[in-house]
Amino acid sequence: MLALILCLIVVLLDQFTKVWVRSSFVCGGESLEVIPGFFNLVYVRNPGAAWGMLGGQQVILIALSVVVFILLAVFHRRVLNPTLDHRIALGLMLGGVLGNMIDRIKLGWVTDFLDFHIGTHHWPSFNVADSAICIAVGIYLLSSLWHKSHPLKNSADDDK
Repeated sequence: MLALILCLIVVLLDQFTKVWVRSSFVCGGESLEVIPGFFNLVYVRNPGAAWGMLGGQQVILIALSVVVFILLAVFHRRVLNPTLDHRIALGLMLGGVLGNMIDRIKLGWVTDFLDFHIGTHHWPSFNVADSAICIAVGIYLLSSLWHKSHPLKNSADDDK
C-alpha cells in the first residue's frame, strides 16, 4: 500500500509541477534564476530519455515505460525485500516511470525544468519524475548492501 501511495504522490507532484512550468514559461530556454550560480527553473521539451537519448523515438520510449512499469508491478517481490526502504524505492520508481510516460503519451515529449549548474559545469535539466527514479535506484542500491536477505544475494549464494 505504501508503494501505491508514494507512486500517486510522485505522479501528482510531477504532473502539477510540469503543468505549472508549461503555463508559466515560454518554451525555448526561458529561465528563472532561483539560486544565482547554482539553480534555475527552465522549460525544456525533452523528446528523448535521459540526456535526450533516443530523441523522437516516442513509441519505443512509451513501450519501454509500459514494460518497466508492468515488470516492476508484477515481479517486485522477486527482486525487492518487503522492507520499508524497498517499498519506498518501488513507489518512487513506479511514480517516476508513470509521470514521464504520461507526458510522452499526452504531449510527445517530457517536460524538464530543474536546471543545476556550478560555474561552467552544467547538469542536464530534469523533473520530479526523473528525481524520483534516481532516488529510488539510490535507495535500492544502498539498502541492498546492508540487507543480508536480499533475493539476489540469496540466489547467488545458492549457486555456491
